[in-house]
Amino acid sequence: MRPRLLFADDNGTIYDHPWLEMLGCSGSALQRPDPAALTVLPDMSRLYFHLGCPPYAWDPRHKKIVLLDRATIGRRRVRCSAVSAFLQQGWVRLLLPAMQYAGKKATLPMWAYSAVGLQGERYCAPAFEIDDNYRWHPDRFDDRELLPAVEKIAGQYPDNRLVRHLQRCATQYHCFAAKNFFLRRWEAPMPTSPACNAGCIGCISLQPSQSCPAPQSRIDFVPALEELTVPFTDHLNCAPDPIISFGQGCEGEPLLQGGLLCRAVSAIRKRTAAGTINLNTNGSLPDTVARLCDSGLDSIRVSINSARHGLYERYYSPRGYSFQDVCDSIRESSRRGIFTMVNYLVFPGITDEPAEVDALCRLIEQTEPHLIHFKNLNIDPHMYLQRMAAGTGPGIGIDRVRALLAEKFPALQFGYFNRTRQAFYPAGHD
Repeated sequence: MRPRLLFADDNGTIYDHPWLEMLGCSGSALQRPDPAALTVLPDMSRLYFHLGCPPYAWDPRHKKIVLLDRATIGRRRVRCSAVSAFLQQGWVRLLLPAMQYAGKKATLPMWAYSAVGLQGERYCAPAFEIDDNYRWHPDRFDDRELLPAVEKIAGQYPDNRLVRHLQRCATQYHCFAAKNFFLRRWEAPMPTSPACNAGCIGCISLQPSQSCPAPQSRIDFVPALEELTVPFTDHLNCAPDPIISFGQGCEGEPLLQGGLLCRAVSAIRKRTAAGTINLNTNGSLPDTVARLCDSGLDSIRVSINSARHGLYERYYSPRGYSFQDVCDSIRESSRRGIFTMVNYLVFPGITDEPAEVDALCRLIEQTEPHLIHFKNLNIDPHMYLQRMAAGTGPGIGIDRVRALLAEKFPALQFGYFNRTRQAFYPAGHD
């Protein structure tokens, strides 16, 4: 059964069309989804509608693509807007929503928009699950438990500016990692850097005025060493399966505070051997990465949107570093025995272009990371395609990219979430 088209009226009420079928986009190329790639929409996914952007659909009666700008609902004639889905964490979208962007009035908020339809009586999307970790399911975060925990933990560090910053992240921005800090469990964040040496068009803490608003504010101070070491040593000692991570959405690039990070890692490791210390980074300063590895860092996750330097630079707009520096950081980490992850920001039609797959294979061969994160890139699809000047033809499918990598690099792991030291490698790994 081919999934039916979803569309919305101006009030956001969502309807399914009686005979038109859903389409998706691979880059800017419209295509029908492969029935084998469709999955029931995961429980924690969300639906959006795009006012003023009518959907494209497949008309099986006339066997052609049509644009649905108006529809009759009962006695009403309504304007049609496209519907998309934001997938639950751990799932990778395969197609973008198929819609006309001419009527879009502003840059879309930074979510990863996926094609979605109705198959039978259930929403479905072209997607696959890359990782599952119950610790990050939204139903694990109950604010009725959080608020008393915030009051308790914040009271233990009354003069700590970083704890106050995380309090805002947990209660206003609903950052799951910040909530974990106050709930004394799992992975907690350690933001340190108000500055950045990249100008990512998808930055979630700083956006130009003509773009969409950033969903959260960036930290505006550099924590003192004690503000880092005391509360986060406590977290490693008290929390179950603890991870503490530099490099959060509420900061710039942590490597710009490399000296502080090295001192903090060394100081924490003098106090405790428990838990995992992780760094999320753009990998711009390989010498600093090397010093951090020697200081006691356990894992590193280096973000890229592409293994092609041209597309990387169009997205990151690096200042004072190059894509080669990023590659050197990945290589340096893996050679020093640090669990090395590439945070790969995937986008249908660009990530799965044959040229991108070739470039990614070369990157893996040269740098030998242990794990590739497949993360849906949160960005306005229309803006990204324009900025990248790529994705004009359909890609081979991100699910096929994963299969090709698994075949070519049997030891390479895939995932979505950071891991504890105990889970770095599968059982029986030497």
